[in-house]
Amino acid sequence: MLRTKVLSLVARSGPSRLMSTATKLTTVEVNDKTGIATLTMCRAPVNGLNLELLKDLKTSIDEIESNKSRGLILTSSNATIFSAGLDIMEMYNPEKERIRAFWTQLQEVWLSLYGSSVPTAAAINGHSPAGGCLLATSCEYRVMLPKFTIGLNETQLGIVAPKWFMSSFLSVLPQRQAERALNQGRMFSTEEALQIGLIDETATSKEEAVEKCAAFLGTFARVNPLARALTKQQFRAADLQQLENERKDDLEKFLFFINQPAVQKGLGIYLEGLKKKAKK
Repeated sequence: MLRTKVLSLVARSGPSRLMSTATKLTTVEVNDKTGIATLTMCRAPVNGLNLELLKDLKTSIDEIESNKSRGLILTSSNATIFSAGLDIMEMYNPEKERIRAFWTQLQEVWLSLYGSSVPTAAAINGHSPAGGCLLATSCEYRVMLPKFTIGLNETQLGIVAPKWFMSSFLSVLPQRQAERALNQGRMFSTEEALQIGLIDETATSKEEAVEKCAAFLGTFARVNPLARALTKQQFRAADLQQLENERKDDLEKFLFFINQPAVQKGLGIYLEGLKKKAKK
């Protein structure tokens, strides 16, 4: 059995990071033999992306970068959910300062993951709607288990995906397919996602998905890491720079939109629907 080590994620972080680590919102393990880090989301019940999980993800990604890992595999501790996407409770009747911090942190996570200097892969071991799909498509490679779904379904919830969500989608899909899927808020089955190229491979178990991700990351073992990183970042530079240039405007657009009465009403109806499902 390969020896693994858990990265120390507390030393550089202060109280907020210590709280996140204590509640185990993420874990990071590095395989000593391959140098590949596995970053696992473990916020019960469905890895909803709230402010605290986003902070934890950002810190973990930065730690993996600083420890010069040879690759990053993103996965979930939940047996059926990779990530259910943005936590609706962050956006429903939002508190002014927290909602600003929430969206800013989401921007930070995307910039860090999409622009990561290390090669990245997602072992998608459960459903991956909306923000979950954003995380997966921000990685360079995706392996998914059968009988799950993935997609940007924001329009189904009355939400408009920002341009940088679209950038991740367009880095994987042709524009015509991406535009239609976004407009429809379509969720793809594992088989459909493989057919259109939204994912790269399928696996029968999480362990196999992680192994296939590691195999992909291993293809870079003999490639100069600096040359590879700079090549990747040149491909993604325009998307990353666009958000950097428009971060404040993007935040203000989100705040204006999310505070519209019709949007709040729609979110309220959606939450009521979830409550009714939970009671059944």
